[in-house]
Amino acid sequence: MPVLDPNPRNGQKKMLLVFGAFLAIFVIIAVIASIASP
Repeated sequence: MPVLDPNPRNGQKKMLLVFGAFLAIFVIIAVIASIASP
């Protein structure tokens, strides 16, 4: 099964959303860390 399906099923779409949220949180943490560092 390909990771990026043209028309993903419900479970795959949810997994992609979780992965996107995790990536967004990681980026936010990195930005906060770069601002907080002297």
